[in-house]
Amino acid sequence: MLIGLVGKPSTGKSTFFKAATLAQAEIANYPFTTIDPNHGIAYVRVDCVDKEFKVKCNPREGKCVNGVRYVPVDLIDVAGLIIGSHKGMGRGNQFLDDLRQADVLIHVIDCSGGTNAKGESVNPGEYDPAEDVRFLEIELDMWIFGLIKKGWDKFSREVSQTKMNPYKAIAGHLTGLGIDDKFAETVIKELGMGEDISKWDDTVIKKLATALRRKRKPMIIACNKIDVPGALDNFEKLKTEFPNEMFVPCSAESELALKEAAKHGLIEYHAGNKDFKIIGELNDKQKKGMDFIKDNVLEKFGNSGVQEVLDKSVFDLLKYIAIFPGGVNKLEDKDGNRLPDCFLIPSGSSALDFAYKIHTDLGDHFIRAIDVKTKRTVGKEHEVKHRDVIEIVNDK
Repeated sequence: MLIGLVGKPSTGKSTFFKAATLAQAEIANYPFTTIDPNHGIAYVRVDCVDKEFKVKCNPREGKCVNGVRYVPVDLIDVAGLIIGSHKGMGRGNQFLDDLRQADVLIHVIDCSGGTNAKGESVNPGEYDPAEDVRFLEIELDMWIFGLIKKGWDKFSREVSQTKMNPYKAIAGHLTGLGIDDKFAETVIKELGMGEDISKWDDTVIKKLATALRRKRKPMIIACNKIDVPGALDNFEKLKTEFPNEMFVPCSAESELALKEAAKHGLIEYHAGNKDFKIIGELNDKQKKGMDFIKDNVLEKFGNSGVQEVLDKSVFDLLKYIAIFPGGVNKLEDKDGNRLPDCFLIPSGSSALDFAYKIHTDLGDHFIRAIDVKTKRTVGKEHEVKHRDVIEIVNDK
């Protein structure tokens, strides 16, 4: 699972990244602070199943706090994209290519309107953040269009002359985007493009690029700096103007402050919570800052938004589910850890798919599976559900 952070410079992407991962990332209020992509581990929240079994789990990765499991995901923050990035402006091609393997994108925008099209600071309200929504979709569409058009004339002739399966050919042409022939067939048929790709003109190919972007790179929009005056009004306008997009209000700066305070033992706080508890000595400046976050972010929006963006990107956009491996008679692994693992897999996955997710050998030697909650034996085609606990039985 790879989540990509995208957006123009100075919108708070690096702050969002650091707030989500607590990894070191250079943060500054000028364009192109980030040059090389930053990689880190973030977490999505899942209601743990341990309470249902009246046990305390011991995760090998992440943590479990008061019945909430934090499951790790990979996060990549690429340099800010600007208008013309698909043409190489601002080293855009390099950074777009960094996103090839991303499963879902988080577009961080400055919802206050305080960052112009070039990523330069302006007074809040001077810039319309709706322009950022439009520009990034265009840049991503044109990037994919460029990938399709690379060597297109020769490629399309060869496919037509050899009567190659057009769906398989397109999938092979775009292997870097993780597209298989079934996926390509579905998109092409939905668009009614026809199977003779030599007849596709640029207008048709641009439609294909847009459709591939929407399906292969689904995007959620993090409306950052929501605590700045005027940002909430912009947020409401965005929802009205783009009814088909998913917007989440957030304050990455607030989340980072909360995480840092918790790290230094000043407060008790866990990502996604609507409140925190002061457990250390705060000076006047720190107390004022915590009060501001509590009054203007947590109480107003229910959380800082950073965790909500991560959770929605995985569970609402990608529609992934969380599955726990376990045994009917034993929930522990060989080291005595209870319910040590939690896997994220696409909804609609089968018990066999889950077996392969754990390990190739489990899939290759699959006999049956057991729904641990119900103790019911199921076959390889059984569709697993969110928060299932599944035991895999194999012949080894």
